[in-house]
Amino acid sequence: MSANPPGETTTGYPWPIETTRLGNGLRVVVSEDPSAPVVAVNLWYDVGSRHEPDGQTGFAHLFEHLMFEGSAHVAKTEHMKLIQGSGGSLNATTNPDRTNYFETVPAEHLELALWLEADRMGGLVPALTQETLDNQREVVKNERRQRYENVPYGDAWLRLLPLLYPAGHPYHHSTIGSMEDLNAADLATFQAFHTTYYRPNNAVLTVVGDTSAAEVFALAEKYFGAIESGEIPPPPESALPGALTEPAREVVRSDVPAPRFYLSHRTAPFGTRDYDVITVLAGILGNGRGSRLYQRLVERDRLAQPDNIGAYGVDLAYAPAPIIISATAKDGVDADTLEAGLTAVLSELAAGDITVDEIERAKALLTTQWWRQVSTAGGRSDLLGRYATQLGDPARIGDQLPSWLSVSLSELQAAAAALLTAQSRVTLVYLPSDAAEENDK
Repeated sequence: MSANPPGETTTGYPWPIETTRLGNGLRVVVSEDPSAPVVAVNLWYDVGSRHEPDGQTGFAHLFEHLMFEGSAHVAKTEHMKLIQGSGGSLNATTNPDRTNYFETVPAEHLELALWLEADRMGGLVPALTQETLDNQREVVKNERRQRYENVPYGDAWLRLLPLLYPAGHPYHHSTIGSMEDLNAADLATFQAFHTTYYRPNNAVLTVVGDTSAAEVFALAEKYFGAIESGEIPPPPESALPGALTEPAREVVRSDVPAPRFYLSHRTAPFGTRDYDVITVLAGILGNGRGSRLYQRLVERDRLAQPDNIGAYGVDLAYAPAPIIISATAKDGVDADTLEAGLTAVLSELAAGDITVDEIERAKALLTTQWWRQVSTAGGRSDLLGRYATQLGDPARIGDQLPSWLSVSLSELQAAAAALLTAQSRVTLVYLPSDAAEENDK
């Protein structure tokens, strides 16, 4: 299969970005940076929990585990041993939109990293056994217990998603999925899932660091070029209006130490101008000790615990993404009082009460966070993979910070007025089991 000719993109981004596409559809993105003798390899697959049909929830996340359990030419546990034995580090993550696998290694071990990734892209199914599947199913069950079920407030995300997105929507269920679905599926069903989505034409390979585009393109062709492309199912329909038209509320009584609130609103998809405005608005609301929530509810009114208050957007790209505001009551503060304090802050912003100083502070924090991520090869490779996979162009990375910095007061006021209303709010309340019941209403 012949590859498309490589191209170099010029943006305000301070590192070069060069791209090509192999004949089998694999997109390859390279950003050369000789400042340190390391390379970061990041492989984004366009498959996450949003792609899971009914009866197959949790599959994308389970494959995050299975991909480390051996492939055609790599024995069980050898992938990690080879990378770590070469002085590298590695991991993987799954979210509703994608699954990615990444490692950072000394530059001389780039070829090893690419060979390993290619072997598990093209050679996992022959090596996948019933024993491995059963073992990793148990690992995922244990993860669910440890991260979601047996910790205070641990299942908040599992509860928020069904409140924010209607039944049948791709974002309605979480990446951890249903244990019933995982238990019910046989080996052939899991093999079919990998065969369907783990294809070169459904992936973006990004390499950042002390290498050249020519070297990476040649190695990508050597190790990935013979892997066959496949027909990728069309993505599930995910269009929704931004804000909810009716409020939703759930009260959870459990063994928690204090009342906690999660207030959420659907906003706009990641990658849009509207979502960039929401990102700045979230910073004004809840990023750090200078934020409106911290200053009002922690410093002034003494209603909330300082370590459990904030606001942030969840970067979902294919439907209106949520902004989530959370706070935990201080000792002696009841749930009604804390909720009144939270909603008062949101009402102020919805009424247009946003200061220039708050905007500049939020933008300064975003700038620091942005440069902290792109200053590392691993962070940069992840962002380039994101923009290539979700927005179709890795060069969009050069537009992100300028977009945040150009957000105006009028845009923020309009967004707050449209979105931070009681009518469109999702409220999730955790109450200690022995709390009074007034807040159940």
